[in-house]
Amino acid sequence: MTGAQPATAAPAPQRSGERSEESRELFRQHLLAAIPKLRAFALSLAAHADHADDLVQETLMKAWNHQNSFQDGTNIKAWLFTILRNEYFSQLRKRRREVEDADGDYAASVMTPGGQESQLDMADLRIALQQLPADQREAVVLVGASGFSYQEVADICHVPVGTVKSRVNRARNKLAVLLGNSAELEKLGERSGDESSLPAGENEDASEHK
Repeated sequence: MTGAQPATAAPAPQRSGERSEESRELFRQHLLAAIPKLRAFALSLAAHADHADDLVQETLMKAWNHQNSFQDGTNIKAWLFTILRNEYFSQLRKRRREVEDADGDYAASVMTPGGQESQLDMADLRIALQQLPADQREAVVLVGASGFSYQEVADICHVPVGTVKSRVNRARNKLAVLLGNSAELEKLGERSGDESSLPAGENEDASEHK
């Protein structure tokens, strides 16, 4: 009579909602691809580079830890930008003060050496963006630089589409004055388009910046 053979351990079942290794790797690649635009958006909110980097890092950590809550097939970039935006305002509420560039630290950090005209143009644009009201800066960066549609920005910011269009329009008008219709402003406006006349009923309410 032969002895009983030891039972082979069955592989641990995958928990419901848990991603496969292949899915986790694909998710990681999406996170890495989004980092440059996440950092640009973080800079538009926080101004200071170290704070922006902290926001991006916190966003990536939260996204990775909550990846099972992300629905495949939906807009992962909009999901990441929403996490970053929520994190920024959460930190802002905790600090109970506005993040400002009172000492000109941010302006100094983006200046580039002479002889690099295109880089100077971009530096001028970034400095001008910091002179906009926060809601207008956020809208024009999301639409004009990050490539989101008005509807996607409305979903990220939790405001009506008409409010987003109005904020972008006001921001572009102010940037045109600050930059003298520079080439960099034209690049920023390629995605947002000319919204000089908004459809009736889609203007911002009276509480918005003028």
